[in-house]
This record gives sequence, C-alpha cells and structure tokens, in this order.
Amino acid sequence: MTQSRRLSLIEAATNVAVGYVLAVVAQIVVFPWFGLQASLGENLALGGVFTAISLIRSYTLRRLFEAVGRR
Repeated sequence: MTQSRRLSLIEAATNVAVGYVLAVVAQIVVFPWFGLQASLGENLALGGVFTAISLIRSYTLRRLFEAVGRR
C-alpha cells in the first residue's frame, strides 16, 4: 500500500511534534547536568530549529522509501 504525499507529511509532522515536546523537556532536564543554562525561550527556540531539521529529514526519507518501494 502506498502512502500519499499529504499523509506522509501528516505522519512526519505528528512524529516531529511529539519529538519536539520530548526534546524540550529533555533539554530542560539534561542541560544543567552539563553545566548549560538556557531560558525556556532559548530551549523552545533550539527545539524549534532541530524540529524543522527533523521534519525535513523525516519527510524526505519517507518519500525516498516510498519511491524505492514502488520499483
């Protein structure tokens, strides 16, 4: 069964949104262990940058695997 581009994007976005929340919480907990101090706003911004990268990566890989699967 093939997955449409729209469904691929929805799946990737959902996956990344959950990852964003987990990443921000992890940063808040883990950064202090390494002596790093970041405000909530900085943690949210940093999480946003990595979320954008993750969304692009996830969508691109999904489409690549869909293309390979059709061959």
